[in-house]
Formats: sequence, structure tokens, C-alpha cells
Amino acid sequence: MEDFTSRRSPRRERSPRRPERQQIMLRRGLALGGGLVLLILIVLGIKGCLDARANRELSDYARNVTQIVEETEQTSKSFFERLEDPGTLSVTEFVDQVNADRSAVDTYAARIDDLGTPGDMSSAQSNLELAYELRASAMDEISEKTDDALGDAGADKAMEAIARQMQKLLASDVIYEQVVRPEVDGVLADNGISDSDLPKSTFLPDEKWLEESTVSDALGAVSGSSGGETSGAHGTEIGGVTANGTELVEGAPATISGEEGVVIEVAVLNPLESTENGVNVAVTYEGTTVKGEIDELPAGETGTAEIPLTPTPSGEVTLEVEVEPVPGEEVVENNEATYTLLIE
Repeated sequence: MEDFTSRRSPRRERSPRRPERQQIMLRRGLALGGGLVLLILIVLGIKGCLDARANRELSDYARNVTQIVEETEQTSKSFFERLEDPGTLSVTEFVDQVNADRSAVDTYAARIDDLGTPGDMSSAQSNLELAYELRASAMDEISEKTDDALGDAGADKAMEAIARQMQKLLASDVIYEQVVRPEVDGVLADNGISDSDLPKSTFLPDEKWLEESTVSDALGAVSGSSGGETSGAHGTEIGGVTANGTELVEGAPATISGEEGVVIEVAVLNPLESTENGVNVAVTYEGTTVKGEIDELPAGETGTAEIPLTPTPSGEVTLEVEVEPVPGEEVVENNEATYTLLIE
């Protein structure tokens, strides 16, 4: 037994591995934790960039809207100040200014429609488009009716139509102030943006413009309009008539060539004290009446209406020329003439 025991080889001891395995697991844990931290930092960085970009887009949107609103305020102020006091503007000048204001508001509405809209502003943008659609529609109608309102025929209906458009302007103000501004400013506040609130916008400065009588009184003050009282006598008369450059004389037939058409030029004289606007001239031949118009005819001056005869007549033709009476005109005998024309 002793010999057997003494001859056994000694047992080999295993090297300890547990500490090494723990170190490996520790290093893996640290690597995983570091990767997770890095991922979190990357996500936070991306989110910060996206938030900054979103806030920048919101600020840009508010700034663009503010610019359009401020320009709209200037146009509104100009329009109503001119309506309140047209000064010495003639009808033609006044109508041209109204058309310019209409064009400006149409441009503002188009710019509103073209705005780049951040997602959070979609509801506010829809209401803003509605407000400017009302403003553009109202100014289009006002511009269209102003010429009639300053004339004689249909003036009352035109005044009524203009007053109705003032209600659209009021509605646009309510939508902007009660809906658009709170929505935009609320989105800005929710995103921590405090220096980009929208300004107020009131296109209709006073509700007195909702009254037809106020509109009528204002437009009646435009120089030369038939809507208000104008001092001085009114009247026109035929100053001379030519056909293709040949002067026509009553009772003396004139011969002209009609190969390239026939154009009648009627000179109209304003011998009295008041500027006349929208002077209509009519030429009747062979059952056909064609008309021309002189936009503005100041007192003491002569204007010319060019009237092509369409279709072009031939042979012997009788021309009846008439300058239609202007509002307040009492003597009309010198507003008509008849000529005989031989067209070859």
C-alpha cells in the first residue's frame, strides 16, 4: 500500500478563472453602458437640432406673416384716408387709386397662400387664408363698383354693394383677431418662443363704413362725381366730326375710302364750369349704334372719342352723332348732328 501510494502522481491544481471572467464581464458592461450613454447623447443632440430647426421655422413663419400684415395695414390706412378725404382727385384718379389698392390686397392674399407653413401652424394658416380671401374678395368688388358709384346710372346699387363689402372686411378682422392671432401666439408660446407674436390687424378702421349713407357721402365728395353736389353749370357740345381724317359738315356729303375701314372722330367741347367724367358719344348708321367714351373732360377743354364703324359700311351712309347728356346738363340741342358720307 505504501509503495502504491508513493508511486501516485500528484494531483494538478486548476488555475483560478473566476476573477478573469468577472473582469471580462465588467469590461463588457462598461462598454455597453458607454455605448448607451453615447446613444442617448446622440439622440438628445439630434432632438435638440430638430427642436431648434422647428423653432426657427415657427419664428420665420411668424415674421413673414407679420411683414404681410404690416403692409396690409398701410394699404388699409391709405384706402380709407382717401375715401374719407379724396381732396382734389378726379374720378379717374380716384378709381385708379382704388384699383391699385385692390391689386395690393390681391398680392397679399397670394403671398399668404404661398407661405411655408410649419405643421403646428396648419390650423392658423387655414384661418389666415380665409381672412385674406375675404379681404381680397371685398376689395375686388369695391374696385369694380366704384366707377359705377361715381357715375349716374346704377349709382345707388353700386353704393349698396360697396357697403356690403365693408361687412366682409369686418368679418376678416374678426377672424384674424379672434382666431388667427391667438392660435399663432399660442403655438409660439408652447414652443418657448416669446419675441415673435403677431401684430394686430384691423382693415376696417370704423364701423361707420358699414352704413351705405357714409359710403355715399364719401364718394360724393370725389371731384366730378355725380354722387355728390358739384358747383357750376354742366354741359357739352359737339366740337367737330371727322371720318378717316376728312372733316364732316352737315348738309354737305363727304367722300372717303373705306378700303381700310372707317373711323369716326368726334370732338366734344366742355364750354362750362365743371369737369365732366365718362362722357359717352354714340354714332348710329344703317340701324347700328357704336359708342365711344371720353374718361375725363375738364371745364373749357375739348376731348375726342374715336369710334370705328364695325361692320364697315359702303356707299351712301347717313351718320347720326350724339353726345349723351351729362348729369345736370340742361341744353342738349348742340349735342346732336347728322352727316352724309359716301364710302368708296
